[in-house]
Amino acid sequence: MASMNEKDYYEILGVDKDATTEQIRKAFQQKARKLHPDVNKEPDAEDRFKEVSEAYAVLSDADKRKRYDAMRSGNPFAGASSGSPSGYGYGDPFGGAGPFGWGPFGAGYNTGAGRSARARAYRPCAGKDVVFEVSVSAEKAKEGCSRGITYQRYVSCSACHGQGSVQAEHSETCPTCSGSGRIEVDLSGIFGVGVMTMECPECEGAGKVVVDPCSACGGSGRVLSASEIVISVPAGSHDGDEVRREGMGNAGTNGEAAGDFVARVTVPEERLSARATRGFYLFGFALPFLVCGFFAGTLGTVAAFVAVLMALGLFMGFREGVRKSGRWWRHVAEAVGNGISSGLILALFFTALTSCTVGLGRSGYMGPYGAGGIRG
Repeated sequence: MASMNEKDYYEILGVDKDATTEQIRKAFQQKARKLHPDVNKEPDAEDRFKEVSEAYAVLSDADKRKRYDAMRSGNPFAGASSGSPSGYGYGDPFGGAGPFGWGPFGAGYNTGAGRSARARAYRPCAGKDVVFEVSVSAEKAKEGCSRGITYQRYVSCSACHGQGSVQAEHSETCPTCSGSGRIEVDLSGIFGVGVMTMECPECEGAGKVVVDPCSACGGSGRVLSASEIVISVPAGSHDGDEVRREGMGNAGTNGEAAGDFVARVTVPEERLSARATRGFYLFGFALPFLVCGFFAGTLGTVAAFVAVLMALGLFMGFREGVRKSGRWWRHVAEAVGNGISSGLILALFFTALTSCTVGLGRSGYMGPYGAGGIRG
């Protein structure tokens, strides 16, 4: 979800930046009626309705609108007042037009590259692993080898040392939602549905924001970069084995730990093709029908179905030949096992239904008095 100041709420509502509260309310009513999910059945209607409601929630509130306009202009402190519990905690004694023309006394921090400082969600999260497939021949996997890999990942921002903030040492409570991570939009006057609660667009539900985001990383504490690594594939490796290098994955946000780089070994000689995998899956899918039908005495009703599936599955599975690798046979067993697990419940249901039908056909309907009919 885009942060609050990355969206043009005036454009979303179709009003000018100097629009009055009444004009904003009328514009919201018109758009909300057209986009309400109960009226508009287009696939994106609900998302557009929420976006319009989000814009109205911000622009209809004088304080929220003031902070929004300040962030859009590049001065995250202009909407706050000194000592205000709902502000950023930084006052501007010169009202945003001080003699220095920069910093907290001017028009905001000049961050370079055409970007201005802005508040954004403070959401510390550990970095994810980077998974990279390394294809080697069966001979190389047996002997062992080394491979150099160039890949892209998020690394810790050197400008802010991964914290996301240049000046402030700690995050601040979001001034839009007061730390709750949610905002409310009153729709009772339009649809009679009361108050609608949605995720706060400024902190993105985190409840905290970075007050002075780093110009290099935008406040996340990490930037995208190209990295190089040398991976040693141990001797005796097989398809599916993994080589892990700690801390070489994506850096976490706002100072959290980085993930790992995971090299997943692929050996073409030990792999099943997509066609062979489907074939062994079909074979496994048919097995529960065969076993259940045999024990329930209903095999005759499913014999043709089972025979076709098993024959087709074996043909597809062994069409490309049989390989002697133990790992290849393990992949075969996995595909068959997946087919069995998918077909088991359906086979039990079908067998129970068939057994009842066959049993009813053999006994016939005897009526409430049994075979003797009505007794005098």
